[in-house]
Amino acid sequence: MVYHGTYLDFFEAARIELLRALGFDLAELAERRAAIFIVYGLQVSYRKPARLNDALEVTAEIARLGRVRVEFAQHVRRAGETIVSARVEAACVHPRTFRPVPLPEELREGLESIA
Repeated sequence: MVYHGTYLDFFEAARIELLRALGFDLAELAERRAAIFIVYGLQVSYRKPARLNDALEVTAEIARLGRVRVEFAQHVRRAGETIVSARVEAACVHPRTFRPVPLPEELREGLESIA
């Protein structure tokens, strides 16, 4: 069976891919826009276990978008059935001070386009 903490890695990869699909690279955001994301809240519901060799679909959607914060609704599905779901709350912060900063405007526009 898949270890419960591994799903968090799956969720993070899906969020990174969502941003990449919108044309954003996290390293570039940190370097050029002085903005990184930190997870400050997480709620996970485990309904059924995934097993070795299961084909899984992991999704990330924008549930709520604020000036500094983004809430993601995420799911792990097997054959169309949700087996794990999560709400992930992330905040945009400065990479050196970890103080909140507004989402870069172009990132906000990209996230709004899919919210």
